[in-house]
Amino acid sequence: MTIFYIVWLGQVVSLVGSGLTSFALGVWVFERTGSVTQFALIGLFTVLPRVLLSPLIGPLVDRWDRRWAMILSDAGAGLSTLIIVLLLHGGRLEIWHIYLLAAVSAAFGTIQWPAYMASTTLLVPKGNLGRANGMSQFGHAASEILAPALAGTLLLTIGLGGIILIDFTSFLFAVLTLLLVRFPKPQMTTSAESKPGEGSWWHEIAYGWTYITARRGLLGLLGFLATVNFIWGMVGALITPMILGFTSSDILGVIISVAGTGMLVGGLAMSIWGGPKRRIYGVLSFELLSGACFMLIGLRPAFWSTALGVFGAHATIAIIYGSNQAIWQSKVAPEVQGRVFATQQMIARAATPLAFLLAGPLAERVFEPLLAANGPLVASVGGIIGTGAGRGIGLLFILMGVAKIVVSLATYLSPSIRYVEDGLPDVIVEGSGAIPSFH
Repeated sequence: MTIFYIVWLGQVVSLVGSGLTSFALGVWVFERTGSVTQFALIGLFTVLPRVLLSPLIGPLVDRWDRRWAMILSDAGAGLSTLIIVLLLHGGRLEIWHIYLLAAVSAAFGTIQWPAYMASTTLLVPKGNLGRANGMSQFGHAASEILAPALAGTLLLTIGLGGIILIDFTSFLFAVLTLLLVRFPKPQMTTSAESKPGEGSWWHEIAYGWTYITARRGLLGLLGFLATVNFIWGMVGALITPMILGFTSSDILGVIISVAGTGMLVGGLAMSIWGGPKRRIYGVLSFELLSGACFMLIGLRPAFWSTALGVFGAHATIAIIYGSNQAIWQSKVAPEVQGRVFATQQMIARAATPLAFLLAGPLAERVFEPLLAANGPLVASVGGIIGTGAGRGIGLLFILMGVAKIVVSLATYLSPSIRYVEDGLPDVIVEGSGAIPSFH
């Protein structure tokens, strides 16, 4: 796994750099506009390219050398940050520049994820896939914890331009680590028509979906993931206003740090443990736990119950993600993983923008009035979970937690998903993995 460790280190450094820039640009936009909507649009422009471009990117990842695909992704995203620095230095940086360049950077990032996941299959023995995916989540968690704290300090010392230059340097470091190694080529195990470049462009775009729909277990698992991602999107969009409904912004910061610590602990645990032997149990059982944590978050307007809930919910992410991705990596033929993983990314993430669009109106027009002064549920539900600002959102969180538990149990009752690891043959064998190769 030597090559994987080198590549992983480069990607973690790049993630921290990107996290610094994301935080600093968000602060810059909000300070200049005072608009929550314009602040939130940065997130929208970051998510949409990943959803819209994924089907087009998949065939390219399978056609190209995956190492060079990752190099292109890092180089393109790095160039986007450099353009922001130049615009800022020239006094010409506008809000729309940030939206545009965030979308461009996200477009290059769309190449990164399927190429990275498909490369992991080539670089890591089958038995260590769970650990490798846990390490990837550990890197994301480290970025979420370190970046806001560092960015807040760096904004006061070196300013936005200095932070973006650090981000650009982190991209250069990631590219350097990729240039130092070589990836093995995937062995061809599927039919000729599925090989990159063998069919028409549109056939290759559609192939990821065709591959998934021909395997009921993977299709059902993907539907399950899209559903829970929608639930996560609702919670993620509303967690800040819910917490601010009963406490101050400094306590909000503490709770966000607790959430990041949960992700870090979960990633570390998955990196060491590797997840349960039957990976589908790692997905479903920890989604059940996550649902219970959502209910705890919404139960009372209190610091400790909220903090414990967000810690537990975020600690499950790495185990769920690592177990799920290990299933896909071991069941999807290596030479088509770019197309399949790109399709997986598109469908799993497509529900998130919908959740963002629905969360605000649902909270403001439906749930918050239920537990406001003289609301219809004040005398009943309000006696349990409290009343006032944020309590309607708390009720929504409880319902989202119940929904997660119900969906997880229903998915367990589906034989095609519960036995997905038995019903589909492994495409990589135990003990396989890349022999380290350096320039």
